[in-house]
Amino acid sequence: MRVPELLIPASSLEVLKTAVIFGADAVYIGGEAFGLRAKAKNFSMEDMKEGIQFAHEHNVRVYVTANILAHNGDLPGVEEYFKELKEIGPDALIISDPGVFMIAKRVCPEIEIHISTQANNTNYGTYRFWHELGAKRVVSARELSMKEIKEIRSNIPDDLEIETFVHGAMCISYSGRCLLSNYFTGRDANQGACTHPCRWKYAVMEESRPGEYLPVYENERGTYIFNSKDLCMIGHIPDLIDAGIDSFKIEGRMKTALYVATVARTYRKAIDDYLKDPVLYEKNMPWYLDQISNCTYRQFTTGFFYGKPDSEAQIYDSNTYVKEYTYLGIVGGSNAEGLYRIEQRNKFSVGETIEIMKPNGDNIKAKVLRIVNEEGGEQESAPHPKQVLYIDLGVPMEQYDILRRKEDA
Repeated sequence: MRVPELLIPASSLEVLKTAVIFGADAVYIGGEAFGLRAKAKNFSMEDMKEGIQFAHEHNVRVYVTANILAHNGDLPGVEEYFKELKEIGPDALIISDPGVFMIAKRVCPEIEIHISTQANNTNYGTYRFWHELGAKRVVSARELSMKEIKEIRSNIPDDLEIETFVHGAMCISYSGRCLLSNYFTGRDANQGACTHPCRWKYAVMEESRPGEYLPVYENERGTYIFNSKDLCMIGHIPDLIDAGIDSFKIEGRMKTALYVATVARTYRKAIDDYLKDPVLYEKNMPWYLDQISNCTYRQFTTGFFYGKPDSEAQIYDSNTYVKEYTYLGIVGGSNAEGLYRIEQRNKFSVGETIEIMKPNGDNIKAKVLRIVNEEGGEQESAPHPKQVLYIDLGVPMEQYDILRRKEDA
């Protein structure tokens, strides 16, 4: 049995550290260029270096995305970028473009190359092609079924790894190759600038009746004709392992630390429980399902794993995210008074009850007893995002614990 890697996304150094502490085996990140999440905060070279060092100290690997579909003018910059990456030593580069692939092989041959899902990897012949060129891993297209992945596994070399998305947003276009964003806004999804027009509401207008908009309904449930539910495979870990998948990939390189902590912690426990005892995994299923619903998400689907999705996977009451918890901050070190440092992310006040989310799976309710600013002044509330504060919750905490507040239904 292959023991799967849990691969978690990170949008910033803070989120990378959260992913590492909350159970990732590997983290994938984007630099400031040549990745497909231009709107994500992404990593400066300095942050990337610190993040790789932090991850390696915790025996966690780091992969850097460089998966744009490059134009002529991109290639000289790609070469210089890879020379910089060579110096800081990520464990792999995630690449989709053959030209970029050849530059990586020449400039930094010691760094593994993983082939991005953007390369439309849908058959074992494609996997073999990339393996013969020197790729260590291929990321499967989201359109593959469990049966197809299993067939790929049996028709490729044992040392070629399969990485597969198991959780997160689904793109409506084949392997993410969408032209809507470029057409509507001039921002190219394949150059990292997607504006997510699949999440917009649409209407039709008849040519001879300008200004008269008719809403587009697939049925009475809504107008979101391109909008997919989110993928969630937490209840199907045995099938994923049986298919021979080496890396379980979570989507979400623009998500918060709370989202990353929640998903990483839940999948970590589910994988470990199953490997320890399949009965334990089944017994703890209610906990996994409850926890995975505690972060911002759309309704869930199993995508293409068990056959082509029907209309139920694409239409629902609205396209809005369900939000169970609000992210308040990450716990830092403590000061001489025993107060814990946080960089606050959303408002909370003295007297209210919040929750401490710990990497081991515990969620501890605690009352906010004190809030003190950097100048030592007492505050009744924390209204300003990113303000550095020192707080007392009446219980001991550890660095990288997450603070959150449950919202009323």
